[in-house]
Amino acid sequence: MVRLLRPYGWSFAAVVVLQVVGALAGLAPLLAVVELGRSLLSPGPTDRDHVRMVVIAGAGGMLVRLVFTAASSGIGHILDGGVQLMFRRELAARLGRVPIGWFSRRRTGELAKVVGEDVSAVHPFIAHAPGELVSAFVVPLASLIYLFTIDWRLTLITLIPVALAVAMVPLMMTPTRLGEQQEFDAAMGRISSSVVEFVQGISVVKAFGGSGRAHRKFRTAADDFVDTFHRWVQGLSRIAAAMQLVLSPPFVLLVVLVGGAALITNGGMDPADLLPFLLLGLGLTAPVAALGHGFDDMQAAGRAVGRIRDVLDAPVLPEPDHPVAPRGHRVELRDVRFGYEAEHEVLRGIDLVLEPGTVTAIVGPSGSGKSTLVQLLPRFFDPTHGSVALGGVDLRELDSRELYRMVSFVFQDVRLLRASVAENIALAVPQADPDDVVRAARLANIHDRILELPRGYDSVIGADVGLSGGEAQRISIARALLADTPVLVLDEATAFVDPQTEHAVRRALATPGSDRTMLVIAHRLETIADADTVVMLENGSIVERGSPTELLAQDGKFAAFWHTHRSAVADEGGTPENAAQGDESR
Repeated sequence: MVRLLRPYGWSFAAVVVLQVVGALAGLAPLLAVVELGRSLLSPGPTDRDHVRMVVIAGAGGMLVRLVFTAASSGIGHILDGGVQLMFRRELAARLGRVPIGWFSRRRTGELAKVVGEDVSAVHPFIAHAPGELVSAFVVPLASLIYLFTIDWRLTLITLIPVALAVAMVPLMMTPTRLGEQQEFDAAMGRISSSVVEFVQGISVVKAFGGSGRAHRKFRTAADDFVDTFHRWVQGLSRIAAAMQLVLSPPFVLLVVLVGGAALITNGGMDPADLLPFLLLGLGLTAPVAALGHGFDDMQAAGRAVGRIRDVLDAPVLPEPDHPVAPRGHRVELRDVRFGYEAEHEVLRGIDLVLEPGTVTAIVGPSGSGKSTLVQLLPRFFDPTHGSVALGGVDLRELDSRELYRMVSFVFQDVRLLRASVAENIALAVPQADPDDVVRAARLANIHDRILELPRGYDSVIGADVGLSGGEAQRISIARALLADTPVLVLDEATAFVDPQTEHAVRRALATPGSDRTMLVIAHRLETIADADTVVMLENGSIVERGSPTELLAQDGKFAAFWHTHRSAVADEGGTPENAAQGDESR
């Protein structure tokens, strides 16, 4: 965190210096009132010139305070905006480099809370804390020095409210209070996650009549939050009330008046000397009271920074110190093993070669490791054992930019950016010519639909229009066609499109004379039949491989898989060319 904030050091320093000058200048009006009181109460005629100078000095101090504190606050808020932007950029960069498996162990709501609410929660720490901390120390220190020069005994008496308030601070930091704060944050995270999960799954919930259960889950999270919040507030309320009482102006005035009356009665102090204590005594406690009011925000900001730091410390896929350039785009997997958890392997000893210009189809029952296998090629994970090579070079020795210039992928679960349709298609080639974007859209059979949108290719997804699952997939396919990489990975890439569109897309991908290497997860029989090689997975291992004709002739596991699908198509009155997609669980 220190490294991230170091570039803003001069801005922090400017905020502090301006606040120091403003805080000290803010004492000038109070000192002017004290001096006016002494001049007016002193025997003899009033020195009008002296009074005039005192008034001018007090007004000037007020003006300086307003200008400097306003400048400090303005710079602090500008600094806060820059820091928040920096945090979000750093989080985006880090989340873009962590393995996909890292996301699978975290809820979407929790990450959304870190990037959204937690980054916003640092606002008090950046925009307000420097000024409040300076005021909390500089003003009391200057006031104390001045008051000690008048009467040290009454100065100590005036410090009694501050001492009582400071003595209560450790009571707010006990393990019980800290535990309640952590429970509060966890309850907030559960509410965020339950809301995200409910909204994302609302169609499934309503279709299967589970809205009552889904609502109950959210209500349970909300009730837990309320209970946690009550415990937290009840634990702090007595302490907070006591602190507010001892720092309140009536209590401070009472302490000063009682102490001052005792000293004046005994003849130990001049009555005129009581005035600065009545004025500065309130100034002595006001910054401390303000700091106390922001204590919760400061603690929340500290916890938020801790969660931001945890995400920024997430392990990333390592980049090579000396990248090696691939020689061609032949893909080789050698004795590949992988598991999301150390004790459970998903892939077991995979040996596979993908020659340029060929199409390899991966088939197998749900949970056999198909999607995990294809996600190794764009290096969403690194194998725990063995290697994945492209052009004779281990992917771990390739620069990531070089890798994504050679490998593109289209998955069933498509994510489009809140940007124009053209920008989404040209994501991998930002400087693409508009004619090339249109050509890719035509090949993906989505051009006519785009022209129907409110602003055509300039329509912003999520603002101007919402696309169906099939339309989003065709946008994603157009993106891959425009990238025109030598290696293409398709994981159920046409799951939501109609057979005619799928046929058009396959024809566009299978360009005559092309040496593109394609790795495809497929359930439709036509896709399997068109493949050069079929690889049958079962329990993370390759059990059969070969051309579709060879595997059917062997009458083994693939043949049983093939006949099962043909039977399912026949039962539905369909044909192999429009076989329905099976349920794929990864």
